[in-house]
Amino acid sequence: MAAARFFLMAGALNAALAVMLGAFGAHGLRGRLPADMLAIYQTGCQYHVYHALGLLLVGLLALHAPTNSALRWSGWLMLAGVLLFSGSLYLLAITGQRWLGA
Repeated sequence: MAAARFFLMAGALNAALAVMLGAFGAHGLRGRLPADMLAIYQTGCQYHVYHALGLLLVGLLALHAPTNSALRWSGWLMLAGVLLFSGSLYLLAITGQRWLGA
């Protein structure tokens, strides 16, 4: 039950963060970043939302199967995906450091 609550909370917080970062990108970074970097930033936001929804789904499923280790692994991998994938895209867009991209 604790894992379910953790992933539900992580999903909700990441969804809120994705919306805030998306709004920041749309309003605060427009005109400050080149169009290609802004598109990369928006891709990071888009996948951040997908990961947040995945975390919420993992949390909901974990409520019904609290001992399922595959669900816990899925949740941790979703969190890692937010940091590694979306985080690298955010940094790439803001800093322009191409080594952060694939």
